[in-house]
Amino acid sequence: KGTMAFAGKYEFEGDENYDAFVQKIGLPSDKVEMGRNCKIVTEVEQNGNDFTWTQHFPGGRTTTNSFTVGKEADMETMGGKKFKATVQMEDGKLVADFPNYRHTAEISGGKLVEISTSSGVVYKRTSKKIA
Repeated sequence: KGTMAFAGKYEFEGDENYDAFVQKIGLPSDKVEMGRNCKIVTEVEQNGNDFTWTQHFPGGRTTTNSFTVGKEADMETMGGKKFKATVQMEDGKLVADFPNYRHTAEISGGKLVEISTSSGVVYKRTSKKIA
C-alpha cells in the first residue's frame, strides 16, 4: 500500500447505526438532524505522516483537523468540541481516541470507511471517491 492511500475527495454514500451512536455520545438534537444522511464531502490531503482532514457540510460549514501520525494534535469533534488527540497508524488504518468514542478510518475497495465506536455502539460511514 502506498503512503498516499488516503489523499482525495470523498462523498458520503451511506452509514449504519447513526441514531444509536449520536444518542450514545450525546450529540445535541439540532446537530443530529444536520448530520443525518448528510452529503458530507471529506477532503484528505496527505504528505507522508502529515494529514489535513476537512469535512465540507452542505450549507458551507467546514471542519478541518490537521495532524501528524504519532504526535498530539488539536482536534475538533463532529459536535464542535475541541480536544487533543494522538492519531496512530495501525494496519493501514488511522486510529484516534476522541473524548467519548474511538474513530478509525481506512481506504477499503477505493472507498473511505470510517468507524466510530462508543460503549459498544458501532457507527460506520462509507464515502465514495469523487476526486
